[in-house]
Amino acid sequence: MILDLTVTPTPIGPIALHALDDALVGVTLDGSTSADSGVARHLTRHLGTFTTRSHADAAGAATRLTRYFDGELSALDEQPVTLHGTEFQLQIWNALRLIPAGTTWTYSQLAGHIGRPTAVRAAGAANGANPVSLFMPCHRVIAADGTLWGYGGGLARKAWLLRHEGATGVVNLAQGALPLT
Repeated sequence: MILDLTVTPTPIGPIALHALDDALVGVTLDGSTSADSGVARHLTRHLGTFTTRSHADAAGAATRLTRYFDGELSALDEQPVTLHGTEFQLQIWNALRLIPAGTTWTYSQLAGHIGRPTAVRAAGAANGANPVSLFMPCHRVIAADGTLWGYGGGLARKAWLLRHEGATGVVNLAQGALPLT
């Protein structure tokens, strides 16, 4: 299997985009294209062994990212994605797209939204396993006390993204306590 691969520069660092046909299947927020990355392992587990070929704009995702970082916050919502995971993970990942830019949900709200209010830890684990972060906006999920909690791309990126989207009510978000380096 051959996946299209685009590594694109962004204000939060290079991002690697993996696409199969016209749908995004994987994102690495550090721009890594290593076979050891979590996304590469996820894709191998679900798609089998794959190789990549360089593409200028895999599934149009780089163009949508540019639009998003230029302030068109809904641009990522248009991205076709193909998700591979358990039924529970798919429910969680699809629910993420219901969180509008500039707002946040708690892990409890996320679990409750799919009708599993006691599955808060499982919702957090599924959120953390999201293979297409940003496009399925797991950065919009925060702890019940309003603090940032867990993000595969690092808390500095999560804070930057939430500030970019104009999120309010998140503890220490505007202070810049987590600068992106």
